[in-house]
Amino acid sequence: MDTWLSTDLYEEVISGLHLAVENTRAAAEHPYPWKWVILGLHSALQAIMVLALQSSNGLRALKDDIAAKWMRAYRDGTSLPEEKLDWFPSLYDKIKSEQMLFLITSKKYVPGPTHDHSVEKLNELRNTFVHFLPKRWLLDVTGLPCICRDCLDVIEFLVWESGNVTWYDDRTRERMRRTITALAEALEARHLQYTPRA
Repeated sequence: MDTWLSTDLYEEVISGLHLAVENTRAAAEHPYPWKWVILGLHSALQAIMVLALQSSNGLRALKDDIAAKWMRAYRDGTSLPEEKLDWFPSLYDKIKSEQMLFLITSKKYVPGPTHDHSVEKLNELRNTFVHFLPKRWLLDVTGLPCICRDCLDVIEFLVWESGNVTWYDDRTRERMRRTITALAEALEARHLQYTPRA
């Protein structure tokens, strides 16, 4: 039996999306699985932002002060600082900035009218769940399919259109395609479920 967990950024995106797919489907019966949709989708979005920003040295995905210290240490031949991933909102700002444009094929993300709000809301909800305070919390889930669909739009852009994601094997690319499609379909089903019929 294999006892080693193996992962990388591609696997983190796919696994996060898979968690979101399974729980979006489960939410047809009860709203609680939305918690795991939010956690899975947040994990996937963070991983794909890092993957799209990493370039050859990975410094764009680090906190700016850490990246600057790393460059100084590398240049001066001193010990390198501990790497610390940038905050989720900062990574989102970076994918919309010139920092994305490091390859001839690179494109930065241009959000639609609701995308910034949806990404901010996803991060807020994730933080509430991860750092849950002693309280009773009621969350109206009817808007979550649209919020999650917007966040999936960002993932789809980074995966297929940014020009910054390199595919090393067809199997991983196909797993990504299938999982994104499955989540889009599951979110549409929940949206229709929650939309009042005329």
